[in-house]
Amino acid sequence: MPLLQNTSSFLAEIGSSLRCGLPLKWSFANLKETMPELNEKQSWLNRTVLGIGLTSLFSDWSHETATAILPAFLASIGAGPAWLGIIEGVSDGLSSFTKLASGHFTDRLKHRKPFAVLGYFVTALATASFAFATHAYQVLLGRATAWLGRGVRSPVRKALLAADVSPSAYGRAFGLERLMDTLGAIVGPLTALWLLEKTGHSYHKVFLWTLLPGLIAVAAFWFLVRERPIAAKPKRSFLTGIRDLPSPFRRFLFGVGVFGAGDFSHSMLILYASRMLAPRYGLARAASIAVVLYTVHNVFYAGSAYASGWLSDHVPQRKIVLSGGYALAGVTAILLCTGTHSLWLLGVIFVLAGLYVGTEEALEDSVAAELVPREQHGMAFGTLAAVNAVGDFLSSLLVGTLWSAISVQAAFAASTILFFAGALLILRPAASRVAGGKA
Repeated sequence: MPLLQNTSSFLAEIGSSLRCGLPLKWSFANLKETMPELNEKQSWLNRTVLGIGLTSLFSDWSHETATAILPAFLASIGAGPAWLGIIEGVSDGLSSFTKLASGHFTDRLKHRKPFAVLGYFVTALATASFAFATHAYQVLLGRATAWLGRGVRSPVRKALLAADVSPSAYGRAFGLERLMDTLGAIVGPLTALWLLEKTGHSYHKVFLWTLLPGLIAVAAFWFLVRERPIAAKPKRSFLTGIRDLPSPFRRFLFGVGVFGAGDFSHSMLILYASRMLAPRYGLARAASIAVVLYTVHNVFYAGSAYASGWLSDHVPQRKIVLSGGYALAGVTAILLCTGTHSLWLLGVIFVLAGLYVGTEEALEDSVAAELVPREQHGMAFGTLAAVNAVGDFLSSLLVGTLWSAISVQAAFAASTILFFAGALLILRPAASRVAGGKA
């Protein structure tokens, strides 16, 4: 009945426009506002959502295959843990700042899709270039270049995704993208193990193989993702772009930053499980069990990304679901403070960690998309990525230092405080309807 009323209203508006001499296209321009129920009935799972999901799957499949064997490859060419730290640190830092710059510039472009395609292409080629490396500095150059491409494409991908779905479906759309990305992270290491066996442990051949899923990712983005053209924006300074972001979004960033300062790398979970299980199972078996637990973690991570996104689309304010995910992280940190040696309790910890990180990654993007107008999405996603990068650095420094200098309980107690503080702060931003949503 409401749809019928809106249809009648829309037809009446057309008649009125004709009587007044207004162009008919003026009425059709308002179809979206006049018939909201009709728009809500349109499927959110369109070619863009599917294309971005497949792109994330194959791109992550490519670089996670390479990442799985990277430490062993570096050891085989005489490069130790220090080189691995330098490679990952430089690459992650470069990627983070590139995301910030990319977000700023893409909001000024009328056509952004080629920018993302170029980013995926560069990442695919640079990752495969490891096949020709014989020294650690060559791996550093390749990884830094790959992560440069990753930084360029990320804000663009998210902006294109948000532009092609209704705000009421942001949770499902971003959740599906995270789900597909995580499936790539699960399949990648398994593929690396299979290829090592098939190639007689030839690291170079495995690296070269990563070019295949990497190029499939490029093709999926190019042929499936649809771009909604936007008007080119006037040039403005980077600082002006930051200052023009809505105040609710800036308050949201503060909550994300506080949470992120305690959000330790989940590779620490593997170290934690290995140490806690070693007295009972021995070092080698404990390490194997830890890897299995981490695989379970990734499975729940993938599932929760979509499930939490779906849930957020069906509650009055999606930030409540995000706050719940942050609180779940606090519960996980409390369990880590116990220093448990129980295998089943460690399993619970890994499952909870997977659940909260899936919720965190899917919902942070969804809430950001709703708090910021679409013409500022690039800047918003780039800024969010930069805040998370700073949080990653601070959390690794904080947790690692407290663990080494005091105790594991002190390290995760600090995370617990920051997790719950973030959960409370995330509820502070007032609802904003700039994107037509319910953040």
